[in-house]
Parts: sequence; C-alpha cells; structure tokens
Amino acid sequence: MDPLVFALVAGAAVLHVTWNVILKTAGDPLLAAAVGLATAAGVLCPIALVAWLAIGRPAIPTETLVLSVVSGALEAIYFAFLAAAYRRGDLSLVYPLARGSAPLLAVGIGVTVLDERLGAVGFLGVAALIGGILALQQPWRYLRVSGREHGGAAGFALLTGITIAAYSAVDRVAVRETEPWIYAALIYATGAGFLWAYVWVYRRRRRIGINTVAGDSTSERAPFSARRAGIGGMITLVAYLLILTAFTIAPLTVVAPLRESAIVLASGWGALRLREADDRADAVRRIGAAGLVVLGALLLAFD
Repeated sequence: MDPLVFALVAGAAVLHVTWNVILKTAGDPLLAAAVGLATAAGVLCPIALVAWLAIGRPAIPTETLVLSVVSGALEAIYFAFLAAAYRRGDLSLVYPLARGSAPLLAVGIGVTVLDERLGAVGFLGVAALIGGILALQQPWRYLRVSGREHGGAAGFALLTGITIAAYSAVDRVAVRETEPWIYAALIYATGAGFLWAYVWVYRRRRRIGINTVAGDSTSERAPFSARRAGIGGMITLVAYLLILTAFTIAPLTVVAPLRESAIVLASGWGALRLREADDRADAVRRIGAAGLVVLGALLLAFD
C-alpha cells in the first residue's frame, strides 16, 4: 500500500471519530449535523468558487454534477440515520456498527459493480468484520431478554452503514473526473441543502406530535452548542477532503475499509470516557469487538 494513502486515510479516521464524539454529545445530533455541514459548505464553497475561476473555469462533466447531487442526497440521508442512531444508542455501539458494516457493503459494491478483486486475505477480513459486529451487538441477547436494546439504534446504525457504502461508491467514481476540492464543494452545497430541508420537516413533525419515537430521550440530552457544531463541521470537512484525495490514488476496496481504523478509538472513548459500558467486562467486550472489526477492515485493505 502507498504510504501516502495510509497517512491520508488514518488522518481522516481520527478526525472523523472526533466529529462523531461531537455529534453524540451535542444534545441534538441532527441539528448539530446540519449546522456543521452548513458551516463547512459556507467556508469551502466560496473558496472553491474563487479557485475555480482563478484556474480558468475548467469544465465540470455533467456526470460529475449529477453524481455530486446524488452523493449530497446520500450524505443528508446518512446524517439523518446517524442522528437517529445516536439519539437512541451509545457511541461505542453505534459507531462500530455503522462504520463496520460499511466496508462489507463497500467491498461488495467494489467487487460486483466496479470489477475490483478480493483475495483469500480479504475473505478472512470479511469473516473478522462479521464476527466483530456480532460480538459487539450480541443479537442473540434480544431473543432472550428485552433490557437495554437502545430503542432501534442498531437498525439505524446499519442503515447508516448502507448509506456510507453507497456514497463511497458514488464518490469513488465521480471524484476521478474532476479535482477533489471542486467535487467536495458540490457535495457539501447539495448535502447541506438536503439536510436542512429534512431538519425543517423533522422539527415541524415533532411540533405537531407526529414524530414521537421510543428511545428518543430528549430530556437526557446535553445543551446544544452551535459553535461546537460548527467546529465539528470543519473537522469533518478536512476529513472528507483527505478521503477524496485518497480515492484519486487508491481503489475503493483499500480506502473504504482502512478509513474505519478509528472504530476502536470511538468504542473506547464511548465505553470509558462517556461511561456507556455497564462495567469493566462490558467495556473490554465493546473495545475487543471493535478491535476485531478493525482487524477485518485492515485485512480487507491489505488484501
């Protein structure tokens, strides 16, 4: 693997988990995502426009424009699902499930749609990912007891993983047709628009009492900080630019799994710093299962 790819993706992973900690502790994850995305778009788009004019207004392929709208819509859906998961479940459970399921789906797309290959080591990676996800979520527990299921968090986390795989595949194709910063500006502009439209609809439905959901513990949320959300948006912007740059020099089957290396950090932060684990044994289980997910992702990346 090119060391530059490793550096780009590892840096993006650390920044990404920082952004997710901010979302989880924001008080209102959906509003924080919308503020963060709008802040990033407000900074990136004017700079990208000036740069585009300065280099002679190169043509942007129609296909790239269409794909940027598709990716922006998927980004908005991703944040909607992620916010729903964080309202219902722990960071140390939601993040590994969402990010760990994405490589499985991304590799499937890479192999079946983009004609990329998966070897014996890659198949071991798939097995490790599945084992880690099962050990983390322990679905067999829900067949015996009701208890602390997090009110549908696992379902929304898995839906988040599906959207991650979907926009990763779209970005992998589209970013090679233009400069990463131009494509990122298009995504952030459309994504922010779609997400704020959803926030408006969501909050309106809540006001008239339509969207009352189990597990949405509003009373337990921390105070919302627009400034903190805005900083988080800039953090995720830098992370996304690093990933788009990596996509220009490496295949989806390398970039998508390797970017999940922050799973252990997120799981450890949630279990220990946010005190999400029931006890020390539960913390060890969560971090160990997340480690198995990362092992699977790395096996896929080095296949």
